[in-house]
Formats: sequence, C-alpha cells, structure tokens
Amino acid sequence: MTRPAYVVDTGQIGVGVNLAPYIAACEQVLLDAGLKIQLHPNGTAIEGEWEPVFQAIEACHTAVHTMGCSRIFTTVKVNTRTDRDQTLEEKVASVEVLLQDLQEGGQ
Repeated sequence: MTRPAYVVDTGQIGVGVNLAPYIAACEQVLLDAGLKIQLHPNGTAIEGEWEPVFQAIEACHTAVHTMGCSRIFTTVKVNTRTDRDQTLEEKVASVEVLLQDLQEGGQ
C-alpha cells in the first residue's frame, strides 16, 4: 500500500453579499502554504498532505475573521487514495476524455 494522496475540497462561507475579498484572502493563505489549489465556482480543491492542508484551512479562518467576518461556515470533503498517485488535473482529464468519447460517438 502506498502513502495516501489527499485531495480536499473546501468552501468557506462568510456572512455578506460580496464574498470575493474573503475568498481571495483564503486563496492567498493556501498559496502561501505551498499547496496546490484549483478555484472553482463553489469552493477550492486543495492537493497536499493532511496536516499542511488542515493547518491552511485553519489559517483561512483566522485570515477571514481578521478581516472582520464574525461567522464562517466551512465544508470539507476529503478524497484519499492509496493505490496510486492522482493529481487534480488527472482527475479532471479522465472525465474530459470520457466526455469527448461520448461526444464523438454521438455524432
């Protein structure tokens, strides 16, 4: 068994209408932590080792609270894999290949 690879999907929700400044601050925290991230419309995918990922999520809370947001709700989904390494890009690419095959077969 190989060491687990961790892919975490997280979304922080602060109170207010314009959340972009909070999201940008959290993205910067994740980048400063040296983590591989992929922003998407409903959150951020994070690739990295367990402790650095969760330390960075905690640092996101600290950063957003420091900006004056008094309440944050965070969702976290964790995907681990021990049979092989698979990056964020590889996970997306595998679906895109299948989609392309479906589209070509349907024409």
